[in-house]
Amino acid sequence: MATVATRPADTLLRGRKVVGGVAEGEALVTHETISGWGGVNPMKGEIIETRHELRGQSFAGKILVFPGAKGSSGWSAMFHTTRLTGMAPIGMLYNITTTKAALGAVVMRIPTMTDFDSDPLRQIETGDWVRIDADNGTVSVWKGGRPLSEGI
Repeated sequence: MATVATRPADTLLRGRKVVGGVAEGEALVTHETISGWGGVNPMKGEIIETRHELRGQSFAGKILVFPGAKGSSGWSAMFHTTRLTGMAPIGMLYNITTTKAALGAVVMRIPTMTDFDSDPLRQIETGDWVRIDADNGTVSVWKGGRPLSEGI
């Protein structure tokens, strides 16, 4: 029977924990800040902001990589609702820490990091496979998808 082995990460980032834990999954990356109130549909985990580059895409079950949050304090309420509906991201990486983004991470209870040694928006692309280990302050990135290869 074939075994599955993981190849080493292509990139390793170091950063600061916002919410602890470990999460692994496909990245969804935007270079635009995200508005919570009026910018997301919490029932679908979907970006609905009219001019946003991810409009119509869902972050549910993904690692959300973005510059930071914008808008009102409703941001955390909208993202908390995504957790309640099962449509939340499984982890977040962002560059600009605001109370909105930090509280959103806390109420979603998902591994979240910031303050990186290298800009995740330059290192990670949508579709890359990402493993957040917030407790150890590391983010592993596998370019092009899940890092599995068949062994002997």
